[in-house]
Amino acid sequence: MDDFAEFFGARRDVVFRAVLVTLGDRVGAEDATAEAFARACQRWASVREHPNPTAWVIRTALNVSRSWWRHRRREVLRADDVSVGAQVAAPAEPFDASLYAAVAALPRRQREVIALRVLVDLSADETGRLLSIGTATVHVHLHRALDALRATVVPDREIGRPC
Repeated sequence: MDDFAEFFGARRDVVFRAVLVTLGDRVGAEDATAEAFARACQRWASVREHPNPTAWVIRTALNVSRSWWRHRRREVLRADDVSVGAQVAAPAEPFDASLYAAVAALPRRQREVIALRVLVDLSADETGRLLSIGTATVHVHLHRALDALRATVVPDREIGRPC
């Protein structure tokens, strides 16, 4: 169990940031991250053997949040309910507020790819396996997300783009 404590201490911030960027909701990200780490602790003997335990925890957190979202969607929605992007408050961590708002405005799959490829530094193959999409699809989502971020965050600058 000591190795789980080391894993938790080393990876909790990375997992939280990835889930936060993906969900766009700080409280939901905290809850989903905590639940995912609790499940990882319960199954640590098998999770530690996973090729990428961090990816396993992130995937579990995203699945937990989707499950909660499905349950919430079954409740009666009020007229004052707003979209996820509108509820998001910029985190106190070292995120630029305009960049955070731009990421929060991306479609869900693009947020997931940005979080896993950029924040967690997973490969395109690992990201694809984690999200159950093809590697080429990961590249497409990343490309579209980065284009949207470039246009939103730095619209007045000339940005060199690779050919």
